[in-house]
Amino acid sequence: MLVDTKARIGVFSIALGAYLPQFPSLTPEFEAQYDVFKKTLPETVEIVDGGMVTTKEMAQAAGDKFRAADVDLVILQLLTYATSYNMLPAVRDLDVPVVLVNVQKKKSPDYENTDTATWLGELYACGAVGEMVADLERAGKRHAVITGVVEGGDPAVQAEIEEWCRAAQVRRRFRDTNLAQIGRPYPGMMDLYIDETNLYHRMFLYTKQFNWEKMWAIADHITDEALIRTKAQDILDTFEIEGGGTIEKVWEMAKYVAAFEEWVKDEQIAFIASHYDGFAKGKAGILDSMLIPAFSMLIKQGVACAVEGDIKVAMAMSILKTISGTGQLSEMYSIDFEKDICIIGHSGSGDADISAKKPTMKIVPVFHGKTGGGYLTQFYPHLGPVTYLGITQDKDGHFKFVVAEGVNEPGPIFNFGDTNMRTRFSCGAREFCNRWSEAGPTHHMAAAFGRHIETLLKVAKIFNVPVDIITR
Repeated sequence: MLVDTKARIGVFSIALGAYLPQFPSLTPEFEAQYDVFKKTLPETVEIVDGGMVTTKEMAQAAGDKFRAADVDLVILQLLTYATSYNMLPAVRDLDVPVVLVNVQKKKSPDYENTDTATWLGELYACGAVGEMVADLERAGKRHAVITGVVEGGDPAVQAEIEEWCRAAQVRRRFRDTNLAQIGRPYPGMMDLYIDETNLYHRMFLYTKQFNWEKMWAIADHITDEALIRTKAQDILDTFEIEGGGTIEKVWEMAKYVAAFEEWVKDEQIAFIASHYDGFAKGKAGILDSMLIPAFSMLIKQGVACAVEGDIKVAMAMSILKTISGTGQLSEMYSIDFEKDICIIGHSGSGDADISAKKPTMKIVPVFHGKTGGGYLTQFYPHLGPVTYLGITQDKDGHFKFVVAEGVNEPGPIFNFGDTNMRTRFSCGAREFCNRWSEAGPTHHMAAAFGRHIETLLKVAKIFNVPVDIITR
């Protein structure tokens, strides 16, 4: 990604201190189990190690570490039975979920040859989990439980841990990067309007305001021909250009791509919501004509670029790109009632990673619904499972996720230059349209290849926002 971040995960384990002097074999056993457990976390996260906690004081020390690091999530390994004073001081002052990992070392007991130390060290699962959740509930903390086994490996446990880590990465990206708002939303699209201060308070995302007059000159200082040539080749490698593409044909566009990449890094931008409502003449016209492919090149590198000034869909695109690797802006286009298929897509910039074949680029004399014309890009999303995410707000400004899973199927698509998908939903096209609309999303949503509702539920728990699941 052009602007990279790394989730910070607070990790600790707990055991009852009273057991350790009674059974001396437990301390090295638990230390070894904790070391193995930490290695199951992906290298994409930064571990803030709270250690093996066996007293209230050790829990407080772990909590001090977690607060100082501003962790995005806490993962707790339950080694054996422990009372809640081993846990609560470590998480009391945090506003992130606590994931209780309840993994037993052995698959099953050797009943005749198991003594107390072996039971407590290698075969104890389940007993403390309910107690921990009860106390987290009373403390008003969000929580989740993962149960499994170490012996022989447990893919389900590993998948859950990795999903939580990807979800935590969304929080870190929102906290450490900025959103660029260029211009204002499309006039009259009041569903897109947003209070940027409320956005910062509720979703941690800070908005930097830019006007178009500044952006017109963004590429004026880009004169490094080797750099421009490299970016031009990147464009040719990414897009099939109508009429044939050459370095010279995309030279000016490559200058803007290089300029936007530099700007993104300098301003620490991971989200862009833009809309130009001017006359598109002179320098303004040059930039306006090239924004779609330039922003597509940014999306490919992890910067969510939303049209029509839609901040909320930029957030949705970034979430899906972070957890799945793809994030395509979309909206409801049409319904094929004979095939019971929803046609979903959008014009403008898109994510090359969602395309099953090389995206195309062509020049059009006019963009629909806005001034000017220029380069239009079309992407060809993969067939198979697809996830949609919309982000909306209620009357009090609280955010909500609206999610659905479907299947992209083969068949004819529109050929006027817009990206679109033929998506079948388990509830049927008519009912999907009703349910999705009744959830009150903005008219834009983001799409990602694959099924991601389970991870999105984890993202929602981290941000403490509700989720409407439309269909899966």
